[in-house]
Amino acid sequence: MNPHTKLLSFLSLILGTTITISSTHWVMAWTGLELNTLAIIPFISKSHHPRAIEATIKYFLVQATASTLLLFSSMTNAWSTGQWDITQLTHPTSSLLLTVAIAMKLGLVPFHFWFPEVLQGSSLTTALLLSTMMKLPPTALLFLTSHSLNPTLLTAMAIASVALGGWMGLNQTQLRKILAFSSIAHLGWLTAVIIYNPELALLTFYLYILMTTTVFLTLNSTKTLKLTTLMTSWTKSPTLNATLMLVLLSLAGLPPLTGFLPKWLIIQELTKQEMASTATIIATLSLLGLFFYLRLAYHSTITLPPNSTNHMKLWHLTKPTSTTIAALAALSVLTLPLSPLILTTT
Repeated sequence: MNPHTKLLSFLSLILGTTITISSTHWVMAWTGLELNTLAIIPFISKSHHPRAIEATIKYFLVQATASTLLLFSSMTNAWSTGQWDITQLTHPTSSLLLTVAIAMKLGLVPFHFWFPEVLQGSSLTTALLLSTMMKLPPTALLFLTSHSLNPTLLTAMAIASVALGGWMGLNQTQLRKILAFSSIAHLGWLTAVIIYNPELALLTFYLYILMTTTVFLTLNSTKTLKLTTLMTSWTKSPTLNATLMLVLLSLAGLPPLTGFLPKWLIIQELTKQEMASTATIIATLSLLGLFFYLRLAYHSTITLPPNSTNHMKLWHLTKPTSTTIAALAALSVLTLPLSPLILTTT
């Protein structure tokens, strides 16, 4: 990709995200979402591979549909109430349409179909942007309008997302698809609690971004795309792969790692809201995701490839250590001791 095109697209991506997050008018929020969609398309299609072009078309069609639904929802609400303010969403039909639009933007069940395919057709750095930065504007809109949305519908979508994210990830061998279903499951946890405690939902989202960024940067550093290459990537950098194992277990939510903190707080909040059954269901369904996280951790450090062919192994090279990955990995694994401070501030 031309450096000027890359710079322009990345600046447009930042601008679109900033406009949507900071806007109070529906049209401005819609403008930021459209700018985001157009800015990420060159990143997805830059390899000119047929799978990348297919992913670009799928992404554009789904995002354009979601943006249209969001604009239609805001127009319906403005027609009935005379308000274009994002926080003044009171019309029931508008709330339903907005829920559908945000679910399509985030990739929540049953509008998840595009997300794993688009991630599979993208490079690791583009998949990182799609999994983290592109989730920020719709999450901000969900945060601003959560008081107006249907709690039963959001809870049902959250349970379905956690279930499908764990179930569909079991049979995958491509790491980008596994991380896509992991994203769906984590966003299900976020959706389950956003009505009752939006600050906790944002904390969950920030920690998800932190851990997912660490995993993607590590996989990009070792040039690993599927399970079979993950089994031999430990020879390139044993220390990095040992750290990757800890980050994957943190993403699974095992104590005493960082990923346990949001799940623990969400279960506690749902129990306070007399939703112990919902908390039990999503905690049980998260065991499905735990299985493929454990499989990834096992493949990254403990196992050898099951073949006896004579070929040259990829032994570790003397490459400079990335301080960014080291810092992110430390935060992704060791943030749990800060939980008393977080509990006092929230």
